[in-house]
Amino acid sequence: MSRDLFSSQPEPPEPGEPPAKSQPAPLAERMRPTRLEEVLGQDHILAEGKMLQQMIKSDQVPSLIFWGPPGVGKTTLARIIAQETKSHFVAISAVLSGIKEVKQVMEEAEYQ
Repeated sequence: MSRDLFSSQPEPPEPGEPPAKSQPAPLAERMRPTRLEEVLGQDHILAEGKMLQQMIKSDQVPSLIFWGPPGVGKTTLARIIAQETKSHFVAISAVLSGIKEVKQVMEEAEYQ
């Protein structure tokens, strides 16, 4: 089934895919990679046999901090890593979150 990127009506899910949300998602959200194989770029750490790719495949990913400008895929990559390693994931923004929120997430992480 081909996806119509500009349709206002959500298509029925492919077999094995979760059902679509009732509200149509923005194009960028619909095109966001959901698997490591769909991520473009960062071949020096994500290509087959490279450091981060090996850590993900062996489920031995340490604590990571992704840094960079908005829109480059930091949160997307973090979500993919969490999904592929079956890890607990909490998205926080150093810009939007205060020290209190960061400390709370760090304390909760000790028990995960």
